[in-house]
Amino acid sequence: QAFANPEDALRNGGLQFFREDPDVERCRRAHRNDMENIFPFLFLGAIYSLLDPSPTVARIHFLIFCVGRIIHTIAYLLQLRAPTRSVAYSVAQLPCFSMALQILLATTPYW
Repeated sequence: QAFANPEDALRNGGLQFFREDPDVERCRRAHRNDMENIFPFLFLGAIYSLLDPSPTVARIHFLIFCVGRIIHTIAYLLQLRAPTRSVAYSVAQLPCFSMALQILLATTPYW
């Protein structure tokens, strides 16, 4: 009997059953961080794909982002040393910036 919300614990026996597990909180933060980064990437990737890029270049963009995010999540969950997570985040952002720049350059003539 452990509840993440105090109101649930009060309804089911009292505040002594209210618990915050640091491992669960770390996992929750890692998941939220992934969602904050993956959804914008999916949007950029969809628009970028409509520009008919080179399939090889597009695969490289997608692979770099995917590997960077996987390493970032692993570093977050396993509490790896400090620069690992930051470097993985930065590497995963490079394809996003590249795709955003290419989208802007492709759409600028239509403004």
